[in-house]
Amino acid sequence: MASATVSSETEKLSKLRSAVSGLNQISESEKCGFINLVSRYMSGEAEHIEWSKIKTPTDEVVVPYNTLAQPPEDSAQIRKLLDKLAVLKLNGGLGTTMGCTGPKSVIEVCNGLTFLDLIVIQIESLNKKYGCNVPLLLMNSFNTHEDTLKIVQKYAKSNIKIHTFNQSQYPRLVVDDYLPLPSKGQAGKDGWYPPGHGDVFPALLNSGKLDALMSQGKEYIFVANSDNLGAIVDLKILNHLIRNQNEYCMEVTPKTLADVKGGTLISYDGRVQLLEIAQVPDKHVNEFKSIEKFKIFNTNNLWVNLKAVKRLVTANALKMEIIPNPKEVNGVKVLQLETAAGAAIRFFDHAIGVNAPRSRFLPVKASSDLLLVQSDLYTVSDGFVVRNKARTNPENPSIELGPEFKKVADFQRRFKSIPSIVELDSLKVTGDVWFGAGITLKGKVTITAKPGEKLQIPDKSVLKDKEIKSAKDI
Repeated sequence: MASATVSSETEKLSKLRSAVSGLNQISESEKCGFINLVSRYMSGEAEHIEWSKIKTPTDEVVVPYNTLAQPPEDSAQIRKLLDKLAVLKLNGGLGTTMGCTGPKSVIEVCNGLTFLDLIVIQIESLNKKYGCNVPLLLMNSFNTHEDTLKIVQKYAKSNIKIHTFNQSQYPRLVVDDYLPLPSKGQAGKDGWYPPGHGDVFPALLNSGKLDALMSQGKEYIFVANSDNLGAIVDLKILNHLIRNQNEYCMEVTPKTLADVKGGTLISYDGRVQLLEIAQVPDKHVNEFKSIEKFKIFNTNNLWVNLKAVKRLVTANALKMEIIPNPKEVNGVKVLQLETAAGAAIRFFDHAIGVNAPRSRFLPVKASSDLLLVQSDLYTVSDGFVVRNKARTNPENPSIELGPEFKKVADFQRRFKSIPSIVELDSLKVTGDVWFGAGITLKGKVTITAKPGEKLQIPDKSVLKDKEIKSAKDI
């Protein structure tokens, strides 16, 4: 029976190979990468985690941030450090979940500045301060490539070299017969997908960017999501990696109840490894989500040695866990096979985690996050988003906005100005609610508009520990 399965899989793969060879929209390296991914997926080589073998990493493996040595104070020495660095932002995502068209990185976040503006200003100010030359790379997907090329033109005169390159473009797999969707007449964008940010390593090599960076004396690349406002260059981490010759570093941060689904670092068979919720056996999911045993989670701020990337990609050694992502395109069930960059940690030598401050993780995934960063809780200085010291609680307020606020345009219309939230613990808004100007929110505030009714919060209202269901409760 097993041999029949193997022969049918071999047949499927050979049919897939010949169909893929006829797809002239993608390069030979993309074709190879895709076939490689599918054959690994079909062979079912997924690693099964033996729960009993999981160990909590020691402080040598996940280094507490406050134990890192201070970087040199001499600016010539700092310049030497920074000249070994390049910054890469993952820029393949569209802002569709927030109701925007085009790359997510061009959503205005605060002070009229976009994610991309802030990133450029940050690196510019570093280059200016230390006389160094830290370049910025943007890894686009075929979805964001053209728009990004137009957008980066506005930085042409800035003191920063910006390079863009594309991650791989893979065909979606038709579930029924394992043939690529584009070979069945689905020639448009719907036939393709970008295979997750784990693709950053082969894409760097295939695009020629990796060799170009190494020829300029760059040794490390700092990789982060473009929507994480806390992911700024950190000299302490860079200094530590260069001194200790760590090939890979993942920044983790203490887990709160809001982060229970985030991947965590474990020690497993003598190596540091990322454990994602999808790998956890059902009976251990609650244990995984608890913040007692697994106290940290992955911020997706990654520091990686370029020589090591070249060595591992060339040897085809980065066999990260495959994440199957089922979709439906025009009624056809398809499969996207993806990988995540954090899962590569176990293939690098002397890989570590750094247990970094929460301030290094400030992602903007939804309009509730926009409310936080546009409020008086943060200010912007040299492109850096700085938290207000007047906030004594180390955790940010928990904010839940209803679907009426989901799209950025609706969010902007419903707030005349962003309320003061320095003393806010939690805010929950349900229904057709509109906010006036100069409002202050403190403690726990719940605002619920009855179905079919519009609830207006007047200008200059101060709401402290209130539950509001109608105008008379204000």
